[in-house]
Amino acid sequence: MTFMLDFLEGLGAAALRVLARLGLATGFFQAVLARAPGSAKRFGLLVREVYFSGVRSLAIIVVSGLFVGMVLAVQGYEVLQRFGSADALGSLVALSLVRELGPVVAALLFAGRAGSAVTAEIGLMRATEQLAAMDMMAVDPITRVVAPRFLAAVASLPILAVIFSSAGVIGAYLVGVELIGIDSGAFWSQMSASVDFRLDVLNGLFKALVFGVAVGLISVFEGYHAAPTAEGVAGATTRTVVISSLSVLTLDFILTVLMFRGLN
Repeated sequence: MTFMLDFLEGLGAAALRVLARLGLATGFFQAVLARAPGSAKRFGLLVREVYFSGVRSLAIIVVSGLFVGMVLAVQGYEVLQRFGSADALGSLVALSLVRELGPVVAALLFAGRAGSAVTAEIGLMRATEQLAAMDMMAVDPITRVVAPRFLAAVASLPILAVIFSSAGVIGAYLVGVELIGIDSGAFWSQMSASVDFRLDVLNGLFKALVFGVAVGLISVFEGYHAAPTAEGVAGATTRTVVISSLSVLTLDFILTVLMFRGLN
């Protein structure tokens, strides 16, 4: 009986900590949104953060997208040829990338590369008291440090998702057409006929935009509230990757259900 009471007490305490953390994150999100217009006016700072978060993530996005497209082509061809539909490989690959894999995998890669870097950078600024120094000089750290990095994530991720999907289509073309021997005209015509701009492309971009908001918020929140120690910064970086990955997968399920329900 005592063990059960201790377990319930610990479970309740954990739930309260999670709720308190969510409340803190909600207030922080409101503060970031309130200061975002002022940060957006600092165009040079915003461009620098977009370069840091987006442009420097291009290599892993392009290479990953290329190989994901190649794998999809090999696996898809093995399945489609059993039903005499090998020419539909372009449709299979394009829909898989545009609807799901492009936004989701790009967001996961972005969280692992750029999100963790943003958290570590802001966390180190907290540990070295740079954020406190800004407060002393009447410089708002959220406007100067946090909001530009958040806006950069929101702006970068949809573009990276498009690049990932494009690289995947190229990889599928190289394997399906150049290596396996599927007709090039059938590959592209089936793809263009099956992919709808509004239902597929725009929905995929909307997913990427939502993922960018989630990953950007988690990255700056964990860095800004990291404990000012080496262990605190390391823990915040780890939490960013874990929480961002789980959030992306959860949001993907919710958005997919809502989008498909809207189509029925």
